Amino acid sequence: MTVRFEAEWCHHELGPYRDCAATYERYPFDTLPPLDPAGFTGAFDWLGGLSGEPVPDTEAAELAELERAVAGLGLALPADFLAYHRDGRLLRSLDEVAPAGNWTDFSAPLPSPVEPGAYLVRFFRDQQDCVLWYLYLRPGGESFVVHSWLDYEGQFELVAEGEEPDEDLADPAAIRWCAASFEEFAHRYWVESRIFLDFANGDGPTDPRLLAYLAHYAAQQPGS
Repeated sequence: MTVRFEAEWCHHELGPYRDCAATYERYPFDTLPPLDPAGFTGAFDWLGGLSGEPVPDTEAAELAELERAVAGLGLALPADFLAYHRDGRLLRSLDEVAPAGNWTDFSAPLPSPVEPGAYLVRFFRDQQDCVLWYLYLRPGGESFVVHSWLDYEGQFELVAEGEEPDEDLADPAAIRWCAASFEEFAHRYWVESRIFLDFANGDGPTDPRLLAYLAHYAAQQPGS
């Protein structure tokens, strides 16, 4: 059974262009600026491209361990995910712009509680676990990015210890689709975080790429 997840993006306000009722808000995906999939080739050109610089030994070992665990399940990590996390210059690019102190943090592959044969791999989390981002891996090679307010790793640990989970883990509504690929997720997260920080620290963005993203919202404002 293939589950179709609700599509929502979770992030912060964008200055006067988009409101946010709390630290985060979930925005219907069809309200976001569209992105051209052709721009996401795994080369990360919008971040200056792959540098070929090595990552620290600890990070390299963590990624290799995760890759082996996923392969042992007959699955594979997406090529763009591997390219980003193997590049010493790109690594932590999302951590560095995260407005709420989010950071890269891998989980072991976790069985999807809503779809037999599929697995979740957490790769990024809010510092207070308000939201966690996962790769969603399906048999046959399909992968995409989802987010949830549930720390599935922690919830499965509770179950293993004989305790009740905090919520119904079999509820697919707790998982929201947010990007067709890791690079697409990284791009939107990086752009929106840069916009948020530019407004928080000054008068707003001047980078043409960020202004082009905001043009989608500007066109919807009264009098535009």
